[in-house]
Amino acid sequence: MRLAQDLFFLAYRDLTASADIVLEGLGLGRAHHRALHFIGRRPELPVSDLLVLLRITKQSLARVLGELVRRGHVHQKTGARDRRQRLLSLTESGRLLERQLFNRQRERILDAYREAGGPAVEGFRRVMHAMMDEQTRAQLDPRAPDIMPAAHPAVPARPRDVRRV
Repeated sequence: MRLAQDLFFLAYRDLTASADIVLEGLGLGRAHHRALHFIGRRPELPVSDLLVLLRITKQSLARVLGELVRRGHVHQKTGARDRRQRLLSLTESGRLLERQLFNRQRERILDAYREAGGPAVEGFRRVMHAMMDEQTRAQLDPRAPDIMPAAHPAVPARPRDVRRV
């Protein structure tokens, strides 16, 4: 189990390092990257849904979004049915930046997938899916990757039972 944890921490460090170089040069951070990623995956994403996905405070998200809007990477519009709702989409410059960040990480992931082979990739996906809590799994259902479920309260889910093996 310790080796698995080591592998997760070190793989995450190396995966994020390639995007960090671009982000650092722009004066942005990983929170900006995560916001760009999910807004890019779901155009017109309500701010409330982004809060649920990222599990950060409104204040933290406001700082991140404020910077992305000021730099012209994210566009906000008012909801058609609910005027209180703010819907987020990437602008053209936001799409270009998100694509640049994705491409930096894509090659590392592709190389790892090629090295591991199809059955290992499927196993990896299953392990990652199983590690997520129910709320997150519902948001990332692979059968409907472009559908965002109704917002859930932005409260961390209770941890699942952990059994020693």
